[in-house]
Amino acid sequence: MVDASASLEAATEEVVAKNRLVGAKVDATGELVELKFHTQAYRDMAPTELAAAITEVVNKARSQMAERVTEAYSPFMPDVAGAQEIMNGDLDPLKLLDRLGIPSDDPRQ
Repeated sequence: MVDASASLEAATEEVVAKNRLVGAKVDATGELVELKFHTQAYRDMAPTELAAAITEVVNKARSQMAERVTEAYSPFMPDVAGAQEIMNGDLDPLKLLDRLGIPSDDPRQ
């Protein structure tokens, strides 16, 4: 697990738009660390078109990084909780305890 964490510590994912206009780089936490405009063509784009291009590359870079993190940590995840579920923030700790057979004092019940 230490090796997995170390390998991701300085990891980045970079995605460049198909038209090579814009590129985005994110770190292992999914934070945007770099945004590059590879040409001056963005100056002639409609604001909504430019925003869509930026959003697309940032989201794709985040998705690719999430897959890398999931792959790196999946061997250490319990069978009852998928790494993707955890990465997406969809893991309910009380449901996890239930799946593990550990009683919880869930006030929702």
